[in-house]
Order: sequence, then structure tokens, then C-alpha cells
Amino acid sequence: MQRVRSFALITIMVAWSAACFTQAANPAVDAAYQQSFEKWKADLVEDLKENWLPLAGLFWLKPGANSFGTDAKNSIVLPEHSAPAQAGEFDLQGNEVTVKFSAGSAAKIDGKPATTAKLQPDTSGKPTVIELGKLRMHVIQRGQRIGIRVKDLDGPAVRNYRGPIFYPLSTAYRITAKWEPSDGKKMVDVPNVLGDVTPTPVAGEARFKINGQDVSLSALGGDPKEGLFFIFKDLTSKTGTYPPGRFLQTGPVVNNTVELDFNEAYNPPCAVTPYATCPLPPKQNQLAVAIPAGEKYDRKAGHH
Repeated sequence: MQRVRSFALITIMVAWSAACFTQAANPAVDAAYQQSFEKWKADLVEDLKENWLPLAGLFWLKPGANSFGTDAKNSIVLPEHSAPAQAGEFDLQGNEVTVKFSAGSAAKIDGKPATTAKLQPDTSGKPTVIELGKLRMHVIQRGQRIGIRVKDLDGPAVRNYRGPIFYPLSTAYRITAKWEPSDGKKMVDVPNVLGDVTPTPVAGEARFKINGQDVSLSALGGDPKEGLFFIFKDLTSKTGTYPPGRFLQTGPVVNNTVELDFNEAYNPPCAVTPYATCPLPPKQNQLAVAIPAGEKYDRKAGHH
């Protein structure tokens, strides 16, 4: 009996020591930061539900006429019962797309009934949005590809979304990095899921130490005065996070430093839909260190 009690005491002491070590390595998160994080997460979910989860199709146009509707004979087949069997056609000439709607389609552009219109792509900054019942459609341009992106506002992906899963918050992964701005001439090749590669200007590099290793990340967007954008991949992508990589946004650079809060590292839209065209991390942003913070990835339910 004494031996059993001694073993139990040793077990308790080991567990207590492990808890103390975990607490020391992972300091308590204060209420204000917890509240701020929950607000950030709610905004993330709202963006997914508004812009990405409703995606119901991505169709690359061929030159000339591209018919669309719910009939399977169309070039672009819309979700069942979402639109007329023959709703109209998109006409691609060069880089310009014109839409012609079939009689009785009840299509609208800018809230007004329309029969035909020239469509501005997403690269214009203000894409023309077609309203067709619960569907929304607009033109996207990716490299030499021009396509139609379809949203279904009442689609099952929105209704069935269970929300993101995150690692426990840890102040150990709120890191103040040294900011080294570029000379404005440095470029890096950024691939995307389509296989395209886009030369992208590097705003600068964030240098920091994490888990005992010196690393750096190249900023691929944003403005040092307002906030930076990073695409990165770390060793957790092998088991717990999105395999292609994650996104991270920051606040402004202050006194040549920038805070990288990896608790707010999040998955690109491609993690929830096959109809996004996400950029991937360039080679220099693929880190040989694990960062168990931020959004996780459900390999059974997600897309990759």
C-alpha cells in the first residue's frame, strides 16, 4: 500500500511540475487580449461566410460564347434549381467579357434589371456583380485566365460551416520582430494553387527568434505605416495546420519593429473552398521550425 501511495505521489508531482512548466512557457492571457482575439476571430468568420463559403463554382471561359444555366448542356452549369435552365451567355473577346441574359432570367446588375452588359473583372478593383436569384457572379482574371466566379448565398457550405479551430492562445507566440525595409527593388516569385507564378515586390523582412531559432519572413503586401501581410509555412503543416501554408497580417511598423502575433495566423480561403485561387508561400517563407499557434486544419473536412 505504501508503494502504491508513493507511486501516486510521484505521479501527482510530475503532473504538477509539467503544469508549472507549461504555465511558465505559456503565460496566462489577460482578459483584454482574449476579448480582442475573439473579436478578430468573429471578423474572420464573417469574412468567410460573406466572401468564400458561398462560392459554388469557378469556370474558365473559352473565347467566344459560353452559355450558362442549370441545364447540363451549358458551358457553365449552375447549381440545381438556382437559375433558369438557359440563363444566358458570357462572350469572351480578348480580355473583355460581355453578358447577354435570356428572356425571363430576371437578372440584375447594380440592383437593376439587365439584358446585356460589359463586365468589369475583379482586377479592376470594382468588379461588376450579376444577381440571379440567390446567385452572385463576377469575372475574375488570373494571369492569362479569365473566368466566372459563382456564389450561392444559400449554399450548403455556409449552412454547414462549423467554425475555425485554433491552438490555445499563447503570449509566447506574440513576437516583436526587427523590421528591415527593402530598397523597393527586391522581387520574389509567389506561386498560386493554379500553378501560376507572380513576381511580387517585397516590402521588407521581419527578423526574429522563435523556439530558439533565428528566422525571417518576407512581407508580400501591405504598408509599413498601416500593416503588413505575410504568407508562410512551418513544420506544423505536416500534421496540424493547413498543408500549403497560412496567412498573417500585422499592425504598423513602430520604431523599426513589428509585432507578429502567430495566434492570429489563419488559413487561406482554399482551406474551405475548391473555388479560390490562393497564393502560396515563397521558398524563403517556408520555415524549418514549428509554430503551434493560430488556426488549425481539419484534414477530413477541409480542402487542399
